[in-house]
Amino acid sequence: MRNVTRETVTDAVIASLGQHGEISDRQREIMSALIRHLHDFCRDVTLTHGEFIEACQFLARAGAVCDDKRQEFILLGDILGVEVLADMLTHPVEGGESESTVLGPFYRENPPVLPKGASTVQKHFDNEETVYFEGHVRDAHGNPVTGVTIDVWEDAPNGLYENHDPDQPDYNLRGRFETDEQGHYAFRAVRPVAYPIPDNETAGELLRYMGHHPNRPGHMHFILSKDGYRTLVSQVYDADSDWLDSDSVFAVKESLIAKFEKAGSDLDTDLRVSFDFVLKEGAAEAALAAE
Repeated sequence: MRNVTRETVTDAVIASLGQHGEISDRQREIMSALIRHLHDFCRDVTLTHGEFIEACQFLARAGAVCDDKRQEFILLGDILGVEVLADMLTHPVEGGESESTVLGPFYRENPPVLPKGASTVQKHFDNEETVYFEGHVRDAHGNPVTGVTIDVWEDAPNGLYENHDPDQPDYNLRGRFETDEQGHYAFRAVRPVAYPIPDNETAGELLRYMGHHPNRPGHMHFILSKDGYRTLVSQVYDADSDWLDSDSVFAVKESLIAKFEKAGSDLDTDLRVSFDFVLKEGAAEAALAAE
C-alpha cells in the first residue's frame, strides 16, 4: 500500500474490501466489479485529473437538482440505458408473460382509486384526443386474473406530467383501477403525446455530450400488482407516435406498441386501445417508492 502504482492500485483497492468492517458476499461482488471496471475505464480513455474533477462537479450539480419532483440520477441512468438494462436483468422474460420496462422519474404513489371505466382527466386541453383503454389481465395459462391493481399515469397534451406543471390539478391523468371477475380493466384518459425529458440541467448536459435528443414517444404507464404474481411495471406505446425508433431512454419494446384506433359509437371517446397483459406467478414486489 506504500508503493501504489498504475499497475497495482486496482488490486490494492479491491484487497481493502472488508478489512476493517464486515461486508456481505454480494457487497464484495459488486464493489470488486465496480472498482475493476471503473479503473479499466480510466485507463482506456486515459482520464485526466481535470476530467475527473469535471465529473465530480457534474455529479454535484445533479444532486443539487434532486427534489420530490425531479430525480436527476434516474434521468441520467435512463439516458445511459442503465435503468432499462437493470429492469431486463431483474425481470427476464422466461415464458409468455408481458414485458416490463422502465418506471421512469414521474411516478407518484397513491393515485386516486377510481371505478372501472372512469376517467383520469381532471383538466381538458383544446388539442386533446380522448381515449378508452381496455383489456384483459391473464396468467400464463390464459386464466383471467381478478382483483389486479392497475396504476396508470401519463403526460398531458402539452407534454407535461402534472407534477411538473403547476397549471394542472393534483394527480391529473393518474388513477388506480382493478380488474373484474373476467380479468378485464377499463379507463378513460387522453392520448399521450411525445415529449422531451427534462434537459435543462445535468440531464441536458449529458444528452448534448452524447449528441442525442431528449424525446420520448407517446406512452401510457402501467403498474400491475397482485399478491401471488410478479409486479409488472410497463408502458404501452402509441404505434403512430414519433421517436419509437430513437427513444431517448431506450425503453420501447415491440410487444408494448399498440394501435390507437377510432372509437365506435358505443363509446364517448375519440379513440380506443385494446391491450392485454399476462402476469407471471411469483412473489409480489415491495411497494415502489415515490421518485
